[in-house]
Order: sequence, then C-alpha cells, then structure tokens
Amino acid sequence: MQVDVSTTAKEAGIRFPVFITRTAFDAYVTVPPNASGQDEAGRLWDVVWMLRFAIRKAAQGQDRLPFALYVRNDNRAARLVKLIATCGALDIDDPQPAITVMMPDED
Repeated sequence: MQVDVSTTAKEAGIRFPVFITRTAFDAYVTVPPNASGQDEAGRLWDVVWMLRFAIRKAAQGQDRLPFALYVRNDNRAARLVKLIATCGALDIDDPQPAITVMMPDED
C-alpha cells in the first residue's frame, strides 16, 4: 500500500507523482504519540525536501536513489534514517514516470 504525496512533492519542486510506502509513512511521517512539537505536514515536508535534493544530485538515468534525513520519533535527539526512492512507470497501463519512496529493505 502506498500513500500519494504528490501535492506536497509538487510544492517542493518535484514534477513527477510521488508515493511513499505505508511502512515508511508510518515510521517517519506519522507523528508518534511520544514526540511533542511536531506535525505530519512538517515531517512529510522534510521527506520530500530531502528527496528533492537527492534528485538534484543524482546522476542522469539513475532509477534507484538512496537519501537520508534526521527524524525525531521521541523527545530525544533526532536520528539519521535512510530511505530509497525509485522511479518507474506510474502503472502498467500508464508509462508516465512516478517516484516511490520506501524503506531500504522494501524493494
């Protein structure tokens, strides 16, 4: 299952549709109950903003892109987490490029 985050990604300057797996969304976008001072919109923005920078730095033709960001899932210090973005066809019937963000072990 994937969450469509294309609207936020478009605001960050990403032209293709962007989806994030439910596992990655729940781990790094959904605000845990023990993490104060955060909201889902801000956490999602952090993910797509770091994705945008990774895309800008990527070699042309690269279809698997690792990137990282700091996430705070409790009231302690943020920790560095790693994600993977892949680019492929939106659908079997729609060859338009789309990006999927996932955990490194999900592909």
